[in-house]
Amino acid sequence: MLLLFFLATIVVASQGSDLGLSHQIHLLTPKSGSGGDYVPGLSCLSWRLGVETRNIIGWTTVPKECGGYVGHYMIGHQYREDSKVATNQAIVYVKSLKLTGDGKDVWVFDIDETSLSLLPYYAAHGFGAEPLNSTLMRQWGNKVKAPALPESLKLYKKLLSLGIKVVFLTGRPEDLRNLTATNLKHAGYHTWEKLILKASSYTGKTALEYKSTERKKLEKNGYRIIGNIGDQWSDLLGTPTGNRTFKLPNPMYYAG
Repeated sequence: MLLLFFLATIVVASQGSDLGLSHQIHLLTPKSGSGGDYVPGLSCLSWRLGVETRNIIGWTTVPKECGGYVGHYMIGHQYREDSKVATNQAIVYVKSLKLTGDGKDVWVFDIDETSLSLLPYYAAHGFGAEPLNSTLMRQWGNKVKAPALPESLKLYKKLLSLGIKVVFLTGRPEDLRNLTATNLKHAGYHTWEKLILKASSYTGKTALEYKSTERKKLEKNGYRIIGNIGDQWSDLLGTPTGNRTFKLPNPMYYAG
C-alpha cells in the first residue's frame, strides 16, 4: 500500500528581514517519497546535517548544487528557529545557575554568525557557494553594518541582567579592533569585559588552537567560563570549553 504525504507549500515573509533582507521565500519542507524514489533537495539537507554534526569537515565552499538550498534555509524561517533553540536553551541553563556574584563569571561569544550576522554579504555572494573574496568581504565589513543575530542579542542582554560578563572571542585579526568594536555597539552590544581578536602571533595556528589558548588565559586570570556559544565547532572544542557550550547553525562557511 502506497503511503502518500501531501505537503502544503507555505510562502512566508522572510525572517531575514530583521537582518536587512527582504525576500519572499518558500518554507523548507523536504519532500517525501517511497520505494526508493529520488527526492529533490534531500541530499542538500543531508549535507547540512553533516556539517552541523561535524561529520563533514574541512570544506571550502558550499556544493554548487546546494547554494540555493542554503540560501532558502538562511533567509527563510528555519535558520532563525534553529538559532532560537540554541539561545533559548542557553537562557534556561543560565537561569538555573547559582551565581557567586564576584564578577568572575563570564560567557564567551564568537562574533561572526554568532553575535553579528554576515548574512547580507553572503546573500549577495552565493550563500557560501562562491569562493570567499577577502577583499570584497573586507570592503563590506568596513561599512560596519553587520546586524546582530537577534537571538544572540537576546541572550547577551539576559546574561548582563544576571550579572554575567561577556567576552567576545573572534578570529578577526587585531587590526580590525576599532571597526569590530564600533559594529558591535551599533548592533546593540554596548558593553563587554574583553574583546579578544587574533594576534599576529597566532599566524599558522588553527582557529581551534587559537581559541583554546585564549580561553586558557581567561581561566588563568581567574575567570570562570560558565558558557560558550559559537557557530563553528572550532569555537567550542578544545580545552577548556566552558561549563556548557551551545552551537548555532552555519552552513555557509567552515573555520577549523
